[in-house]
Amino acid sequence: MDDLIFLGIESSCDDTAAAIVTGDRRILSSVVSSQTDLHADFGGIVPEIAARAHAEKLDLMVEEALDLADIGLGDLDAIAVTAGPGLIGGVMAGVMCAKGIAAGTGLPLIGVNHLAGHALTPRLTDGIDFPYVMLLVSGGHCQFLRVDDAQTFTRLGGTIDDAPGEAFDKLAKLLALPQPGGPSVEAEAALGDGERFHLPRPLLDRAGCDMSFSGLKTAALRLRDKLIEEQGGLRQQDRRDLCAAFQLAVAEVLAEKSRRALSQSPVPILAVAGGVAANKTIRAALEQVAHSAEAEFLAPPLRLCTDNGAMIAWAGIERFRLGHRDGMDLVARPRWPLDSHAQPMLGSGKKGAKA
Repeated sequence: MDDLIFLGIESSCDDTAAAIVTGDRRILSSVVSSQTDLHADFGGIVPEIAARAHAEKLDLMVEEALDLADIGLGDLDAIAVTAGPGLIGGVMAGVMCAKGIAAGTGLPLIGVNHLAGHALTPRLTDGIDFPYVMLLVSGGHCQFLRVDDAQTFTRLGGTIDDAPGEAFDKLAKLLALPQPGGPSVEAEAALGDGERFHLPRPLLDRAGCDMSFSGLKTAALRLRDKLIEEQGGLRQQDRRDLCAAFQLAVAEVLAEKSRRALSQSPVPILAVAGGVAANKTIRAALEQVAHSAEAEFLAPPLRLCTDNGAMIAWAGIERFRLGHRDGMDLVARPRWPLDSHAQPMLGSGKKGAKA
């Protein structure tokens, strides 16, 4: 099945993406339309605005992906689409777009778990074999997974509250930095001293691979307020040093928990994916952990760390090869845990378990 050609559609959060990927791991095209400017004035993502923007852009992204790949709908073998988890309005927009194309062309439809797209990305970029340990770390999710095949994921641990990307966004908001927070905090941290302030390393005193980042954000808030009270304001260097300290704390927590994950489930590869995987300090810390454990470290190119259609197309190819197909009854799901047998994470709230 190396000659398969898949269209991948992704719209789970604030990026509208489409891509054309082949069964022999070639990315013929990958296009992304960012909504950053649309949400900039609100300090975060507004679900209704995101959903509307997806509905307006999806067909244009699909058309652009096909044009760049120099193929037509008739050259496709199937359509893969993110069916969850994510902001439900955006997921619904993507699923309905994919259904429309499938209905009009008669092509097979494959619903993909957004998290599986990230988790299987090393298979697309590096062609690695199963099993491997994956740290999926993004704005909305953070968990360690043992990946045994394209549909078998065992959760080794995860965040009981905020994901790291969410924590970076909140810190950026506290410090009046632009959104999304991850790149803004990383840029400030590069000019700061991470050793000036000490912030907590949550849950390092607890066995296992679970994590917590909400308290870290609260500690940063209190430190900011203390500096403002003592100095009558927050100096530029204070902001940089606080960002550096925060980034260092997150990196050290992720590194230690990665060490435990590799110890708990020994495999030859530690892979990382998700938007936060683009952070150079965090990547370096994880790479050192893998080296110490005599495991290979893999991180996708930066353009494939954040949400994209290529990972969805590839995950669809993996599922297709296992015989999976979806019908027009495919539903959009706001929550969709990869490991359906794992107990819900603490702090999952009234809406159910974290994905």
